[in-house]
Amino acid sequence: MSTILLTNDDGVESEGLHALAEALRPLGRVVVCAPVGEASAIGHALTLARPLRLRTISPDIHAVDGTPADCVNIAISQVLEGRLPDMVVSGINKGWNVGDDVTYSGTIGGALEGVLMGVPAVAVSMQRGPVYDFTHAAAAGGAVAREVLEQGLPSRVLLNVNVPQGVPNGWATTIQAARTHTTNVLRREDPWGRPYFWLDEGRVEWAPRADTDYEAVKAGRISVTPLHADLTAHAAMAGTAAMVERARTRQRG
Repeated sequence: MSTILLTNDDGVESEGLHALAEALRPLGRVVVCAPVGEASAIGHALTLARPLRLRTISPDIHAVDGTPADCVNIAISQVLEGRLPDMVVSGINKGWNVGDDVTYSGTIGGALEGVLMGVPAVAVSMQRGPVYDFTHAAAAGGAVAREVLEQGLPSRVLLNVNVPQGVPNGWATTIQAARTHTTNVLRREDPWGRPYFWLDEGRVEWAPRADTDYEAVKAGRISVTPLHADLTAHAAMAGTAAMVERARTRQRG
């Protein structure tokens, strides 16, 4: 029987997490280990400055007072007693994780931690809306997970699945969209006159390209994007090498 480790960044009580768990159970044993509370936009962070606590809620459902990446590590080392699962799945996130948002996403961070440990991984997110019916997102996550269990993935690759609101009208294999983003920093004062700040969504401009995750979900399709941990800009290697050589020459001169 396959073992699937399921985490998220919306917290262990999230409806999306439990909808996805139900969709995955026909594939094997599902072990849930998720943050105690909200851990969105925390990326791939690990908690290093304080101890972490593991709480067992019920058999195979556990909570950690940390990040999604913390949860993956604690679950494998403590709950699974050092045995790697056959797959790590993260989601369902309330809100899509498309384009450059993947660098902020705790949902992606949980899946990425699995990949770095040598485990195939899938992240599942759903477009934000006034209501959340996770039926189609859970079904899509379950279908992709089944394919990954049967067919595998290339080393150090995860699949980022984004599902639109409503009934999807198709599937698309996509690339990560690019955007120009400006964050609004809102300044306020507390009752003692001391300033505090809120970060708020500002201007967003998406680069026009039809084959992106952003465009697919906007058009009502389920987007599946292969991602990897390698941030090297391979196309820039030649230019960087020339720059390094010029810098080396200047330093010697």
